[in-house]
Amino acid sequence: MNAAKSPKYVWQILVAVTLTIIPATFYATPQSQPNIGVNGYFSADKVKRGTGQGVVVMEIPSGFHVHSNRPLEKFLIATQLQIDAPNGVRVGPVVYPRAILRSLKFSKNKVAVYEGKATMRFNVTVDAVFGSGSFELKGRLRYQSCNDELCFPPQTREVKIPFKVTGK
Repeated sequence: MNAAKSPKYVWQILVAVTLTIIPATFYATPQSQPNIGVNGYFSADKVKRGTGQGVVVMEIPSGFHVHSNRPLEKFLIATQLQIDAPNGVRVGPVVYPRAILRSLKFSKNKVAVYEGKATMRFNVTVDAVFGSGSFELKGRLRYQSCNDELCFPPQTREVKIPFKVTGK
């Protein structure tokens, strides 16, 4: 049989021509990741030597969520906050907000997520011999944002948490 008259060859040509002439406006445009705000601060303007509390807040736009720090499925990526502190400052464990359980299209089971404002807190202890002045903690917040139908690649955002240390 002649290759030019083969049904498979004709089908391939038809598909190639069809895909070439369909305008780009008919294709679904991929949805972009949400703009999640991440801010860090101390609960007080000035920290005395001793203990204070640091806070990192995620602002998650409506229609999106991030997985909690303890997702219910092994394949989901947990939200994780890591804080680096200068010598003389100790950071306690991060306390994550309570997750919301949602039924989403991609999972048969409920999913543990954060929506809206998610606030993470941690205690900070400043040693008695630590100097006075302005300092900062550096944090890395890793999370995966999703909507009801798809998840975006995980992101790691840096967050700086400035603080001032005053006298005893």
